[in-house]
Amino acid sequence: MDFKTTDLCDEFFDLCNEFSDRLQIAEPVFGDYGGEIQFSGPIVTLKIFEDNALVRKILEEPGVGRVLVVDGGAPQTVRVGGRTREGIVVRAVGADSATLEHEGRVFVARLGEQVASSAGTVAEEVSLQADGGGHFFTGARINGVTVNALVDTGATFVAIGRSDALRLGIDYRAGAVGQSATANGMAKIWKVRLDSLELEGVRVLGVDAAVHETDLPVVLLGMSFMNRMDWRRDGDRLLLKRRY
Repeated sequence: MDFKTTDLCDEFFDLCNEFSDRLQIAEPVFGDYGGEIQFSGPIVTLKIFEDNALVRKILEEPGVGRVLVVDGGAPQTVRVGGRTREGIVVRAVGADSATLEHEGRVFVARLGEQVASSAGTVAEEVSLQADGGGHFFTGARINGVTVNALVDTGATFVAIGRSDALRLGIDYRAGAVGQSATANGMAKIWKVRLDSLELEGVRVLGVDAAVHETDLPVVLLGMSFMNRMDWRRDGDRLLLKRRY
C-alpha cells in the first residue's frame, strides 16, 4: 500500500479529531537505514536510557505488525536538594562523587564506580551447580553489595536477615510490617523493595524483599526474584534466564 501520513490525515481529518485519544500520528523523526520507509501498526514505546539490552530482547520477539518506538530519554541536570524523575534526591555533590537518597536509603556514587551503559555487558542467563544436598548456593549482589545466597522457591519474597539488611544500608523499618511463616513459627518482617539484585551478571531491578527481625544464615532468593526469571532444572544444574 502506497500512502503518505499527511494525505491520510487530510482525508480523514474528522476521524483523527474524533478519535484523538486513541489515534496517534508519530512525529517524523525517524532515520532511513535501508528498511521499510512506509509502515503502520500499533505503537509500542520502550523507555530506556543508555542501555540497549532490552531493545535486543524485544527485537527477538515476533513483531506481529507492531511499530517499536525507542525513547532514549535525555541526561538530567539536578541541583542539590532536587529530585530526578526516578525519585532519587541529590543531597550533596563533590569533585568526584555525589551523595544520593532513594526511598530513605542514603548512598554515595563516585565517578567511574557505576556503569552508565550496560549495552553488550548485561548477562541474560546463569547456570548454578547444586551442592551434595541438592541446594543451589551462590554469591549475589544486592544494591551493589556482595551477599551469600540460596535459591528457595518455597519463599514468597527474597528474605534478608537483620544484620545483612543493615550492612546493605536498607532502612527496613520504613517498610510495611508483616508476619512470615518459618520453620520456627511466625516471624516479624518488614517488606521493602531492593534497588537491584544481581546474580552472576544477571541483574534485575525493583525486587520485593522481606527483612526478618532476626539474622538469617544466607539471603534466600524467593519467588519475588525467581518469577523474574525463566528457570529449569537440568540434572544437577539450575538454568536461569532473565525475563524482565
